[in-house]
Amino acid sequence: MVTDKQVRRLMKMVQTEKTKVLASAKAGMDPKTARKYLITGRLPSQVRQEHMWKTRQDPFEEVWGEVERLLKEDARFEATTIFEWLQREYPGRFSDGQLRTMQRKINRWRALEGPSKEVFFQQKHRPGELCASDFTHMNELAITIDGVRFNHMIYHFVLTYSNWETGTICFSESFESLSEGLQNALWELGGVPAKHRTDRLSSAVHKVSSPEEFTQRYKGVLSHYKLKGEKIQAGKAHENGDIEQRHYRFKKAVEQALLLRGSRDFASQEEYTKFLRTLFKRLNSGRKGRFHEELSVLRRLPERRLNDFKRQRVKVGPGSAIRLQHNVYSVPSRLKGEWVETRLYAEHVEVWYAQHMIESMPRLRGEEKHRINYRHIIDCLVRKPGAFENYRYRDDLFPTSRFRMAYDVLKKKIAYNANKEYVKILHCAASESETRVDDALRMLFDQSSTVSFDAVKALVDSSQKIPSVTEVSIDDVNLEVYDHLLSMKEVV
Repeated sequence: MVTDKQVRRLMKMVQTEKTKVLASAKAGMDPKTARKYLITGRLPSQVRQEHMWKTRQDPFEEVWGEVERLLKEDARFEATTIFEWLQREYPGRFSDGQLRTMQRKINRWRALEGPSKEVFFQQKHRPGELCASDFTHMNELAITIDGVRFNHMIYHFVLTYSNWETGTICFSESFESLSEGLQNALWELGGVPAKHRTDRLSSAVHKVSSPEEFTQRYKGVLSHYKLKGEKIQAGKAHENGDIEQRHYRFKKAVEQALLLRGSRDFASQEEYTKFLRTLFKRLNSGRKGRFHEELSVLRRLPERRLNDFKRQRVKVGPGSAIRLQHNVYSVPSRLKGEWVETRLYAEHVEVWYAQHMIESMPRLRGEEKHRINYRHIIDCLVRKPGAFENYRYRDDLFPTSRFRMAYDVLKKKIAYNANKEYVKILHCAASESETRVDDALRMLFDQSSTVSFDAVKALVDSSQKIPSVTEVSIDDVNLEVYDHLLSMKEVV
């Protein structure tokens, strides 16, 4: 087959060679063929006829009307679904190998006669105009803290013009996480863009049926920083495509950095945070040119940050506990019946009374959960040990697995008095040392000794050093055994 390259060479050779026969020979074609192209002055690709005829019979020609009817009723039908339907309607007529033919016919129908498709319009970004943010789950990266799986999210913030990005570790899509993450980003950035776009976060955006666009607390943050809020339409994640794309690329960069590091385990959350800060700094290092364009037009930050917590005034119930965001937390029993102020942060909860912080505890994730600190109620429990048996939050009163084991042993041996005995052990942990009591229980279990309050108290009060878990005792090796082996070798 003659190519366009040969004909171009023929055209060039005709200008320099004496005869057309010689020119066609140097172009690598027959003189008659060369004459045809010289007369028409067109390339083979220009004179080649389009292949419009069928090379084989269409196996779906007779049933295509039915297929087209299905596609017109609902264009979401997949070729595989329709093909399997045809196999059921016409048993033995269509083989599995004809599926690809069906897929090509349906693709051709969609392109020529199918419904129009959604078009995405590339947007023009201007320096300092828009920032976008969203939460992204990091669980698939299987990161661990001191060997324990660390399930978490990242509040991810991006400037859409320069792609400068940063993030904050969080554990839920709460307003506190949004407020902390957004303010961390703005103060790290050192300025404020004109607009902030979010997904339809329930912590920031009201439902479609609500007359208000944003929640009051989110409007407060926007007003403080003089940001104009934007939201995407429901079910249109592509409208926040800048941040969605950065999610993918950021997590890919984290994955590569973890592979290079050689381990997904971190000694602490602080070490992991430092790892992420270093990664963000490296990612942003290649965006300095466009980033400096943004810095020059960003507005100034306000004089101070907003509080990153939610205030709530609650009354301590009869069980010495308070209820926050559908979760239960215990407080010291002396506050029973009093009104206290709580400050709900993204990761912890503070309890204040008379302008003094009484308690600080990790925030529970989810709903209908509880965190009861036995130290808050142990004084009362010692006076009412019978209440321990069916206490609603009893599982929270086992600080370690050995405390649970001790209670189970006591139930088997002295069932009638087990609650009283265990509560006394728990009171000892609260008044003396939880670690010391745990070590004492471990020593009693290792020595198969009787578990009781008196035995635990004796070990805690004694000056005897309780060996640590990692302290292993190995007998000295008798070297005479080796001498005996050597003497046997000499005899042999």
